Amino acid sequence: MDRITISLDEELSQAFDKYVTSEEYKNRSEAIRDLIQEKLLEVQLDADKGRCAAVVSYGYNHEERNLAQRMVKHQHLHTELVVSSMHVHLDEHNCVETVVLRGATADVKELAKKMLSETHVAHGAVNYLVADNSGHVHGHHHEGEGHSHS
Repeated sequence: MDRITISLDEELSQAFDKYVTSEEYKNRSEAIRDLIQEKLLEVQLDADKGRCAAVVSYGYNHEERNLAQRMVKHQHLHTELVVSSMHVHLDEHNCVETVVLRGATADVKELAKKMLSETHVAHGAVNYLVADNSGHVHGHHHEGEGHSHS
């Protein structure tokens, strides 16, 4: 493992220490590693290179005109990308779905965007994972998610 040293002004250092504490990191190094990995993932996803997986989640009122059928149609038109899906009934009108996609980054991003841009889809989100050549998976952390570090 490489060891690096960085210098921060006092204000940035204090703000970073608050972040480390609020996110429940054991130490600064773990937080810095996650931030670097997140930024590198963002760069790779922006370049549309390689392959990735994505978890697409969204809510909707199943009584909206043909929305459920449109969402299923997206999945059936892209069976090469869809790994799995889960449908949950929240109440008599509202549902939440989670769809796991895997494939070329550009294709996965395009399908996720199409699904979430459907009229009447609510609270949509995408979380991406990228596998490097060694098979190591890097996730994209979103604010508000709990996590732990070993």
